[in-house]
Amino acid sequence: MRKIVFIILTLLAFAKGTAQIVKPVKWTSKVEQVSATEFNLVMNGKIDEGWHVYSQFTPQDGANGSPLPAEFKFENAKGNYELVGKTKESNYKKEYNEVFEVNEYFFEKQVTFTQKVKIINPKLTSIKAKIDFQVCKQVCLNDNQDFTFKIPATAVIVATPVTDTAKTATTDTIKKAVAKETKAVVTAPQKEEKKGLWMIFFLAFLGGLAALLTPCVFPMIPMTVSFFTKQSKNPGQGKRNAILYGISIIAIYVVLGLVITAVFGADALNALSTNAWFNVFFFLLLVVFAASFLGAFEIMLPNSWANKVDRQADRGGIIGILFMALALAIVSFSCTGPIVGTLLVESASKGGIAPVVGMLGFSSALALPFMLFAMFPSWLHSLPKSGGWLNTVKVSLGFLELALAFKFLSNADLVLQLHLLEREVFLAIWIAVFGAWALYLLGKITTPHDSPITHISVGRLSLGLLVLAFTVYMIPGLFGAPLKLISAFPPPQTYSESPMGFFGNTTAASNENLPEGAKIGEHGIITFNDYAKGFAYAKKVNKPIMLDFTGHACVNCRKMEINVWSDERVLSLLKNDVVLISLYVDDKRDLPKNEQFISKSTGSKIVTVGDKWTDFIITRYKTNTQPFYVLTDLSEQKLNAPISYTPNIDEYLAWLKAGIGNFKK
Repeated sequence: MRKIVFIILTLLAFAKGTAQIVKPVKWTSKVEQVSATEFNLVMNGKIDEGWHVYSQFTPQDGANGSPLPAEFKFENAKGNYELVGKTKESNYKKEYNEVFEVNEYFFEKQVTFTQKVKIINPKLTSIKAKIDFQVCKQVCLNDNQDFTFKIPATAVIVATPVTDTAKTATTDTIKKAVAKETKAVVTAPQKEEKKGLWMIFFLAFLGGLAALLTPCVFPMIPMTVSFFTKQSKNPGQGKRNAILYGISIIAIYVVLGLVITAVFGADALNALSTNAWFNVFFFLLLVVFAASFLGAFEIMLPNSWANKVDRQADRGGIIGILFMALALAIVSFSCTGPIVGTLLVESASKGGIAPVVGMLGFSSALALPFMLFAMFPSWLHSLPKSGGWLNTVKVSLGFLELALAFKFLSNADLVLQLHLLEREVFLAIWIAVFGAWALYLLGKITTPHDSPITHISVGRLSLGLLVLAFTVYMIPGLFGAPLKLISAFPPPQTYSESPMGFFGNTTAASNENLPEGAKIGEHGIITFNDYAKGFAYAKKVNKPIMLDFTGHACVNCRKMEINVWSDERVLSLLKNDVVLISLYVDDKRDLPKNEQFISKSTGSKIVTVGDKWTDFIITRYKTNTQPFYVLTDLSEQKLNAPISYTPNIDEYLAWLKAGIGNFKK
């Protein structure tokens, strides 16, 4: 039903629409004086209803691409002025994008960016700046805006609409400006997506349950509960003390989450999690955690800490119970530390209060058994006895930690575009890790702390078979299978040595039949990314041209490629009956100096490949939206009316057939 409603709304919005230049964001700017030499450069954007602009902090490590964050360029700073800190921005919203498999940060209705500068050159009268941004509705467009900030000699705040020439402030304006208190725009706490927070809580809760089943924690349950029941004057007091003990455990871990958030800051945590080098750091950290769980060494806090806390726990009362909870956290750190560290790394990628929510979920699961067994002591008899199975749980967590570590290394490789950990390599590593885990569960591999086993329990055998089945499931991924169950983890299909798998026809096509300047694109379609080369090839083979104005950060472009182009009828036409030219309007590669120019249509500087194709679509087709599809003949004349985002396969197919049918060979 959701898909039907989405399609209907899309058709109503875009059916029968004519191409036009869309400017959904109207910009104004002003200068705010902070001190004699410091000013705030303020850029205000009014966003049309239904559109949204992406934040500069939106992550760039999506599995299938990522949204395009706002970027700021300030000209001629050297010797004239200094940027003070990073550009601040107003409240953004946060929402998970299923196509890119990453959280998006975006603004609706309005946005304010503020950059503080310190003037070095007293003769400086203006500062020029530019913002590159992506704005999306059902379609996306990449746009930019130039600003000229007039720097007054006195404490004057000059408000200038971007589209108008700046005017000299009147005396009255100056007086009002000087009298008015200037305030920097402070980034407010970001709104958290409730669904995302609930997911963090749930996953953290599962992590807490896993921690309970480790050798450091599980034996503590009957010991601690027995202490409360025996030391208390009556059963009621024992239950109250156990509940206080559980609340103390929760409080300790929640405080840890609060400290992490307060020290680093919500935005800083997110920025770190999407930074290539910190992803490498997280990878190394999780490898250390995994090695600890697998038995290479124990991660221990100093014994002196535990001794001091134990002495405080003997004081009794609420203070004593609190220190007992702290003692549990310290003593069990060798088992809980890696889990807590992993949860903090994962929740940090969500930003905001996610670390606090994560610690709340983890500690709730950890504390719950202590409270429940104290309230119902007879349940203790149903607990399984401690034994070698606890180490099995710990080692299993080590394998999971090791597998997760490579996701962070993959993120770094994608950001840096090093192609060192492409899809096949990533899957090969995961197959090895999960295969080793399966062999361990089936008793074929042992670790240093394992007890000798004479038989395998039904539970361990079942888990071993499940892990083995998952390992076998991943193997076809090496040969091009999409692996939808784990699509969020490995790199996308296009980020691989062979996009169609080891035994696909990519290599053959590239060595024998691939035209000059072409590559194998989505679903094995021969694709050109340069208009001139694609046009020359179309003339050679006498086929119509399909221009695909797209972007690496275009969500609906990926939806069209995955859901519409994959249809056998559409795919057959794209492979055999047209020459596909995909022009990426967000390609940030610089053009050679001799190819850079000033656009006659917009007056903007065309300095990147993306700028070139953006100017091309505006100049020739009077629009700047993506996706945008145009069928042309070899005289560059349109074969039918261009279309934009069209998720209905039959409608898109009919458009393709109509245009191809109008081509005269």
